[in-house]
Amino acid sequence: MLFRALTLALLIATSASAQQRRPAPAQPMTLTTSAWKDGGMIPPKHAQPGDDVSPPLSWDRVPEGTESFALVMRDLDAININGADMHLYWMLWNIPKDARSVAEKLPELEELPDGTRQISMSGPWYRGPAAPPLGPVHHYAFELYALNAKLDIPAVGQSPAATEAAVRAAMVGKILGKATLIGLFKRG
Repeated sequence: MLFRALTLALLIATSASAQQRRPAPAQPMTLTTSAWKDGGMIPPKHAQPGDDVSPPLSWDRVPEGTESFALVMRDLDAININGADMHLYWMLWNIPKDARSVAEKLPELEELPDGTRQISMSGPWYRGPAAPPLGPVHHYAFELYALNAKLDIPAVGQSPAATEAAVRAAMVGKILGKATLIGLFKRG
């Protein structure tokens, strides 16, 4: 009986000790903006017809091994044609691995000085939400991906849709983590 009690006590102590040595699971990456709360209304400053200024974004809890980031903004309520997202509002890729934010009002350039590339359905710049007049509220997702490589995809090219498809294809198998921020927009 004493042997069983000692064995049980030893197993419990060993189990507790092993649990203390295990690393805590990694916290998921987060994406935020100072312009609205997650799930809140996107201010007119960052929409159409407004100032159409790209919002400031920041993130943390980056997975180990991250070599670059990609960001995609899209309208979750827009109708897609033949599975293609015809409403790409913004895509950034090759955001440097040490970046933890994107500044407000990025310049309208295909490639930024730090090597970040950008595109939208309108050109190499941010295009703010433009839900139909008098329609329902639309949900806009800002999706940030941590990647284990840079993407060798040229900026813009001939077609924003083709560039988006190439970037998405290049991301396959390279995604280490993802964070999503939702913004709502309804035109008055």
